[in-house]
Amino acid sequence: MNENIDKDKLIEAADLIKRSKYLTAFTGAGISVESGIPPFRGKDGLWSKFDPSLLELSRFYENPVESWRLLKSIFYGSYANAEPNEAHLVLARLEKRGILKWIITQNIDTLHHKAGNRNVTEYHGTLRYLRCLKCGRVYETTDELIKQDPPTCSCGGVLKPDIVFFGESIPEKAIREVSEVVPKTDVMLVIGTTGEIYPASLIPGAAKNNGAKIIEINVEPSNYTYTITDIFLQGKASVVLKDLERAILD
Repeated sequence: MNENIDKDKLIEAADLIKRSKYLTAFTGAGISVESGIPPFRGKDGLWSKFDPSLLELSRFYENPVESWRLLKSIFYGSYANAEPNEAHLVLARLEKRGILKWIITQNIDTLHHKAGNRNVTEYHGTLRYLRCLKCGRVYETTDELIKQDPPTCSCGGVLKPDIVFFGESIPEKAIREVSEVVPKTDVMLVIGTTGEIYPASLIPGAAKNNGAKIIEINVEPSNYTYTITDIFLQGKASVVLKDLERAILD
C-alpha cells in the first residue's frame, strides 16, 4: 500500500464497495493524464494553447476546414496513440468481476473501452466515430478519413467527430443511460474530475441526493470534496485505485 494514502479511509471505502449492490464510476480528464492526455483546463491544459472557440459548433459549420485542422492537431495524435493506464485497467478488472456495474465518463479518449470496460456511457461523445452533418451516417474513425480536409460522407456531407462541441446538446442516448444508472447507484467513485463542466458536474450530486455514498479520488480537492464527498482518497488515480482494488479483494 502507498504510504501516503490514508489507510483507514481506504479500508472504509473498500468496505463500502464490498457492501454495495450497484457501484458506478464517474470519471474525468484526471484519470487519463497518466496516459499522456493533457486536461483541457489548467496551466498546461489544451485551452492554454488553443482557442476553444474553434470548437464551437457554429464555427465548425462556418469553417470545417479550419476546425478539422485544429481537431487533428489536438485529438488525432496523442489521443490516438494513448494507452490505458493502471487506473483504467483496475476499473476494467472490477467490471469483469461484477463489482463495478457502470462507468459514466466525461472523456472522449475511448480509453475505458480500450481497457476492456463495456458498460460505459460516454457523456460527451467519443473520438471512435464520425457523424455526417448532412445525412447522419456514422463512420468508424480511420486514418484514411482523418487525412481528408475535411473528411466527407458518401453523400457529400462533412463528417464531424462524434463528440459534443460547445453549443451542442448532450446525446440523448447518454442522457437516457445516466437517468437509468444514477437511481440504481448506491456507491459512486468520482475519479479525476474537478466538477466544473456543466451539466456533467450535476451527476454525482444527483446520485448523492438519491442516497448514494460518494468516494472521491483526486490529486487535489474538487468542487465535490467538501460538499457531497463521503470519503476523499487523495492521490493519483492509478496509485489509489490499485490500492483500493487490493483492499476490496483482500
